[in-house]
Amino acid sequence: MSEIVDPAAMVEPKRVKLHPFPIMVGPVTHLANERERLGTLTYDGFSVRQLGATIGGLVSGVDLTGHVDDQLVAELRRCLLDFKVLFFRNQPFTPEQHVAFARRFGHLEIHPFIPSNTSQPELVRFEKEAQVGGFENVWHSDVPWRSVPSAAAVLHAIELPPIGGDTVFCDMYAAYEGLDQKTKDRIANLSAVNDFTKAFGHTLDDAGRKAMHEQYPPATHPVVRTHGETGRKLLYVNRAFTESIVGLSEVEGNALIDFLSSQTNTIEYQCRFTWEEHSVAIWDNRAVQHFALSDYWPRRRVMERASIIGELPV
Repeated sequence: MSEIVDPAAMVEPKRVKLHPFPIMVGPVTHLANERERLGTLTYDGFSVRQLGATIGGLVSGVDLTGHVDDQLVAELRRCLLDFKVLFFRNQPFTPEQHVAFARRFGHLEIHPFIPSNTSQPELVRFEKEAQVGGFENVWHSDVPWRSVPSAAAVLHAIELPPIGGDTVFCDMYAAYEGLDQKTKDRIANLSAVNDFTKAFGHTLDDAGRKAMHEQYPPATHPVVRTHGETGRKLLYVNRAFTESIVGLSEVEGNALIDFLSSQTNTIEYQCRFTWEEHSVAIWDNRAVQHFALSDYWPRRRVMERASIIGELPV
């Protein structure tokens, strides 16, 4: 009797195109080193459970609403750079505590389009219900249309639907590293124009859009950004805010934006978080993109976010 052999065992372990479709299948081998590295890391003052291959850590053993000393902040910052997004359970922030904690990581921005918590202007309030739908279900990083986008964000879950409303995060280092060398060479020195209009322009009349564009003109950033702290390269374009590629025609530029943005569809680059009341997430807005599922309408979902001002992308 002949031995039954898994047909996949006869195929080289690499990504291959599933013709005639523009998708790849096979093991995502370039994740292995980072996956194994994350599994060896330890931190003083808390423990971390790795959620995705290269992204996402569930932190336990720390109370963010209490006294957070400088050493703990430094360890959390180090952990954030490693895991790209951190999650915490049972952190019943008051608005004041939320702002105070986020401020430990840097100066906070005030968002010009999204209403804030009435007592804390640094807190953006996402209050969704039957009359206010969630339109954040597109892969994006926050405010790349600013000349200096945010470096990180702290999101607090206040009120949640019984089912739905998860957030998915994508490792944009992995998205870049997974590209073939020909594509990497093509995009190495390209720049992209980012603008708020597609996402927020509908909230303004013509005069309002003109005034906002005077204050926040389209921002040009590298297509391949180098992280200011880790020195690693990552993809820095998305369909929500990237309007064009400098030097390319509209057709060619849109095709490139769409292709590069589609790298976020690779599930192996992702981690998904199911919120509970008073869960908190901190993400590195330079290194990840996120996608807020809009599967809970007409149920109510209330979240508040504080964002830390970053550095000029290079």
